[in-house]
Amino acid sequence: MRGVLGIAAYVLREAASRKFILAFLLGVTGVLVTLSLSLKIEVVDGALAASRLFGEVMRTDIRAVDVALKPVFMAASAIVFYGGILFGIVSCSDFAPSLLSPGRIEHLLALPLRRWHILAGTFLGVMTLAVMGALYGSVGLVLIFGVKTGYWTAGPVIAALLACVSFAAVYAVMLTTATLIRSAALCAALGGVTLVAGIIAGFRTKIAPFIEEGLSRDLFKSVTLILPRLSSLAQASMDLAASTPLGVQSLTMLLVGVFVFGLAVLSVGFWWFEGRDY
Repeated sequence: MRGVLGIAAYVLREAASRKFILAFLLGVTGVLVTLSLSLKIEVVDGALAASRLFGEVMRTDIRAVDVALKPVFMAASAIVFYGGILFGIVSCSDFAPSLLSPGRIEHLLALPLRRWHILAGTFLGVMTLAVMGALYGSVGLVLIFGVKTGYWTAGPVIAALLACVSFAAVYAVMLTTATLIRSAALCAALGGVTLVAGIIAGFRTKIAPFIEEGLSRDLFKSVTLILPRLSSLAQASMDLAASTPLGVQSLTMLLVGVFVFGLAVLSVGFWWFEGRDY
């Protein structure tokens, strides 16, 4: 276990040294600070009496605070979900190829580490980075609206964590790809393909009737059945962020599907990596 934690710490040090990651954190901080300074909200007896953004009146009708903030939290959840996954694909695509590069991988294998420690540590380090970024943005958003309106909810934080679960499945594909071909560009490309495929899988029941009945439709249903339904999970995160009833049938089954997919893909990567010669 110490070997896994050591590799994870190395990944975090690599991330801290990259200006791209720092620029992202500064960008999120800038958005939160700008939002906190420019947004003025007047709350009277738990109702939103008026709101101004950059000095402009947004709406004048009086609404309950929780109702008024639902669209805001849903939009923020969607941005965090899809934007966070896209940023993770781009920024984390070369962590695994870098660790597996010639010279470095031979050095790591010479250490008292098992091969699976390297992959597990890389995955753990990247997911730690993803969780930290998601919590930073979502908790900041909750604090801003909580202080200004007195309405506190853990919905956006839960939504951010669901986004991390989705990214775990996407990064499992990227990490396994790196064990086959050490290419950051290919890892990022397949991560993007997995994201798009996961979005399509979430709408499989609506898309299937538009495909010609027969082999094509059966093939589409079979392929999308094993893919993680990321768009459904995104909708669930939006509902949770807005504290509205879930529009999906079973959040538990969605999470189980994502977990099983990610575990299966990682198992392939671990198996292949154990048998490779360096």
